Amino acid sequence: MDRSDLAAWLRLALTPGVGNHAARRLLARAGLPQTLFSRPASDWGDCLTLAQVRALGTEPAGLAALLDATWQWLQETRDGVAHAVLTLADTAYPAALLATEDPPLLLYVMGPRALLDSATPFPADPCLAMVGSRNPTAQGAEHAREFARALRLAGLCIVSGLALGVDAAAHEGALDGAPEETDGVAQAATIAVVGTGLDRVYPRRNLDLAHRIARRGLLVSEYPLGTPPLAANFPKRNRIIAGLSQGTLVVEAALQSGSLITARLAAEQGREVFAIPGSIHAPQSRGCHALIRQGAKLVESVQDVLEELRLPAPRAPAVAAVPQADALEDPVLAAMGFDPIGLDALVARTGMAAAALQVALLEHELEGSVARLPGGLFQRLGRG
Repeated sequence: MDRSDLAAWLRLALTPGVGNHAARRLLARAGLPQTLFSRPASDWGDCLTLAQVRALGTEPAGLAALLDATWQWLQETRDGVAHAVLTLADTAYPAALLATEDPPLLLYVMGPRALLDSATPFPADPCLAMVGSRNPTAQGAEHAREFARALRLAGLCIVSGLALGVDAAAHEGALDGAPEETDGVAQAATIAVVGTGLDRVYPRRNLDLAHRIARRGLLVSEYPLGTPPLAANFPKRNRIIAGLSQGTLVVEAALQSGSLITARLAAEQGREVFAIPGSIHAPQSRGCHALIRQGAKLVESVQDVLEELRLPAPRAPAVAAVPQADALEDPVLAAMGFDPIGLDALVARTGMAAAALQVALLEHELEGSVARLPGGLFQRLGRG
């Protein structure tokens, strides 16, 4: 779009009191924002309140500065990463999101220049949202990473929210499951939907991850440049995560969590909801168990997701799965099970001396098959 088109869209999006629903009613009548603002605001009084009509007739504060910043941002390309703003009128606007009840007027997008220059920057193949706890168990983070990797190998684009914990692990797994970039990017490996302007990264601990996603996936926001990490924005952005996706997989979640909001939105949009079960002792599993009781698909392997979405199995030989006990495995691992466990309980189960058990646990930690948790607990990671 040219600068005047951008100015009209930004003005509509920034007009106080005129939300997405009222704006879409106006666009249904006017066609485009340029037409809308070329006529007196009173012409639209039959589909707006009096307060909205008054607001529409006044240029929002800060519009000129935002237009300058956004126009400059659109011209920037660094290390092959480019920027775009998609409107509801753009053919490149993702069809899955457009079909939802509340699609954003504008999508700010960051990703590889080769991808943003294409006619379809958003994936044509199915997308799957993966969400979960910001403080997952060691096994939960491992599940997120391995499931995302295998699902990406199966051809799905993984959508999440760039939060700490499960979100970050899912993005990392998807990037690991994508082919290395050569001359261009054929399809986004993962999409991060954020709750800030795209000129900011939140949380800062995920700065390097955000840069990796920008080179091989997409960063997406409905919020204008300069928007800080406001608490109210993150639950709202969850409708975009669900709306871009054919289904939502919840890896770990407490009973009161944003992940359950995403799952509810997915169900309301007619999309599939999946949940990985966990320990009955872990608070992070209770949300998943509640979803399963409400009808979510219980997931033990990637194949469970692919079958429900009617997709072929991945060509890669290894498929992620919730680990199961093996009678021939290491006796310490067998005694641990897959729930967090303390040293005293493990001594009782194995009959080993505490000193010898600590040596064995250290060896498993170094191998990556056991994680040390806060509170003197240990948890098996399903490897080794």
